[in-house]
Amino acid sequence: MEKITNLKKLKLSPKVNPLIESSTPIKTKNGLVATKMGNDLLDPETGEQHTHALIHTIKTIDDANFVKVFAEGVKKAFELNRTEMRVFQKVLEIYEKEKMTGGYADSITLCWFDDGLNGEKIGMSDRTFQNGLKGLLNKGFLSPKLRDQFWVNPSLFF
Repeated sequence: MEKITNLKKLKLSPKVNPLIESSTPIKTKNGLVATKMGNDLLDPETGEQHTHALIHTIKTIDDANFVKVFAEGVKKAFELNRTEMRVFQKVLEIYEKEKMTGGYADSITLCWFDDGLNGEKIGMSDRTFQNGLKGLLNKGFLSPKLRDQFWVNPSLFF
């Protein structure tokens, strides 16, 4: 989008609103913001198509901040309790260290030994970890593969 510096020299558009089709991102101090109108939402009961407005922000953040923000969003969406959230954050940390194939890892190892997860102390008891793990299994984050190995939901881990 061209920066306006003189209101007397505006490029006029009397017949077409150029903002309807425009999706040119606007630079901000912290990243980019783009807007878009869409009509791709479909009511499954009536078949009626709905229009929606989308505001998309792109912000540059470090990996640690991304994990924190992502995890908070997942916590709210899936209504994770405190224990499930703590275990999810540890599972994310382990997932990030896994060997990736095609941009993601399909499974992870979660083994409790030496009073910690994969031998690393994580500030919770075995029982607390097991309760959080059961919650993640029940909510479709993970699925059993082998003893101490779990498939990951690719929609939640990427």
